[in-house]
Amino acid sequence: MIVVMRAGVDWSAVEEVKKTIEAEGLEAYVMVGEERSVIGVVGQGVERVAHLASFPGVEQVMRVSKAYKLASREHHQDRSRVKVRDVVIGAGAPVAVMAGPCAVESREQLTATARWVKREGATILRGGAFKPRSSPYTFQGLEVEGLKLLADVREEVGLPIVTEVTNPADVPVFEDYIDMLQVGARNMQNFVLLKAVGRSRLPVLLKRGLSATIEEWLMAAEYILAAGNPNVVLCERGIRSFDTATRNILDLAAVPVLRERTHLPVIVDPSHATGHRSLVRPMAVAGAAAGADGLIIEVHPDPPRALSDSEQSLSFPEFGDLMDDLRRFEYLRQPSAASSAPGGQAPVIVPGDLERLRARIDDVDARMAALLEERAELAVAVQQTRSDGDHGHDVSRERALLERAMGADGSVLLPEEREQVFAAIIRVARSAQRRQAATVAAAAADRAEGVTAGSAA
Repeated sequence: MIVVMRAGVDWSAVEEVKKTIEAEGLEAYVMVGEERSVIGVVGQGVERVAHLASFPGVEQVMRVSKAYKLASREHHQDRSRVKVRDVVIGAGAPVAVMAGPCAVESREQLTATARWVKREGATILRGGAFKPRSSPYTFQGLEVEGLKLLADVREEVGLPIVTEVTNPADVPVFEDYIDMLQVGARNMQNFVLLKAVGRSRLPVLLKRGLSATIEEWLMAAEYILAAGNPNVVLCERGIRSFDTATRNILDLAAVPVLRERTHLPVIVDPSHATGHRSLVRPMAVAGAAAGADGLIIEVHPDPPRALSDSEQSLSFPEFGDLMDDLRRFEYLRQPSAASSAPGGQAPVIVPGDLERLRARIDDVDARMAALLEERAELAVAVQQTRSDGDHGHDVSRERALLERAMGADGSVLLPEEREQVFAAIIRVARSAQRRQAATVAAAAADRAEGVTAGSAA
């Protein structure tokens, strides 16, 4: 059962409903949305609090049909946002990219990777300290020493940390060093571990089990939510299949399915899903296109020498190419992405591989050409929409545009250079409008001449 409070209701009304639920021996879970609060009621005999519908500030009381009550969108209509330090995941926030080595091997390896992925735009550093491996004879991780290295590199580079916890007893130790707990695929139904991370103050990244259905996955998330931790992010990392061409099958359909069924953010792991570095880049873009709130990517300074998952780890240049693809995708999703960045500034461009920078310039040039054509077409459409005697352009709007261009701070272009560029754009738009007006006028003259000739005949 869920209790939906009215928008803007006083918090005391929420507290009163919560106390009434708990007085009946039931559990109350309060979810605070942007507009209203929703209270989940869990336990046997929830009908005992059906009378809450008459309480002040209550909009409605509804039964939840899903087994996963707290994870269901019936319980929480607004999509949730999860914060990992200052990084926001979900509910329309920019695609969050978690990147780093599969396993922490050394300070040098971790620091170099952290610096590179941050420079390319990653917002969270991933790295395994405790490695649950299929074989007991493979590298198992640096364990607590690895956690200390992750914490040191976080302070040096400034990226929050996500890493996998495998033992419920270790959760307090992890809380001393990292920023987000990861529950791996093999532990998705380790219910003791799920309850332990549910009692933690840290957000949780919950990976889908190797053969788990979506409902089983959401029920695992329910364990964490029911234990009191609302900050859960789901991670699609591929499921087992009969086909050996890839390590797993990346179930991209799970992303839109989850967006329909749950309010929790969902990210995609193309590294574990495909198992081949050549496939990581296209599937990362596909995951973002499917609506994922983030990606988690394995990156290593020297992939062939990686102690864990070398076949699926990207090199630094390969990760840079992937991030370039994601920038293009973000541009297509949000043409005004630059203006929506903090302070209204475009993303900082840093020196790097010369060929890749030139490729980015080519990409920007192509986008500018398309935008110039679109702007000219819009200007002509304005001319066609206005009356015949109207010239089509708005001098006050054009002047405001030039003033904004002149007043921009922090640009590598001088104010007069920016003014020249925008003045040229306005000038060619006017030229296109004039040609359109002339074409229309000529066609009208031809029609008039035809009418006159017909009358004379």
